[in-house]
Amino acid sequence: MADLVVNGDVLEVHLSATERLESLHGNISVPLSAVRTVDVLDDAMKAIHGMRVGTGIPGMTAVGNFLAKNSRVFAVIHHDEHRGVRVKLEGASFDELIIGCANPQEVADAIPVTAT
Repeated sequence: MADLVVNGDVLEVHLSATERLESLHGNISVPLSAVRTVDVLDDAMKAIHGMRVGTGIPGMTAVGNFLAKNSRVFAVIHHDEHRGVRVKLEGASFDELIIGCANPQEVADAIPVTAT
């Protein structure tokens, strides 16, 4: 399962080897200064839309890039854990990160938000 980790002034998405294959992408790093909001999602799958580059089974698994209406989202959500966090970004290579996790409130609380 992907992990969101704050490392100094960088937010990192650590992917397993399988997730790197599924997403056709490596680990992701964005500066914390790009983080605008962090939201807890009870059903992260509902937040995913658009054309996918990666792996997915509708309603079950979404791993990869999603492109929709001038928005680029990177998501890692697995069938066994649909709760997660949405990190909205500004000035980064992605507009949002949506990561499924068992403890989304704890993950969200660990990510500092930069006011605009």
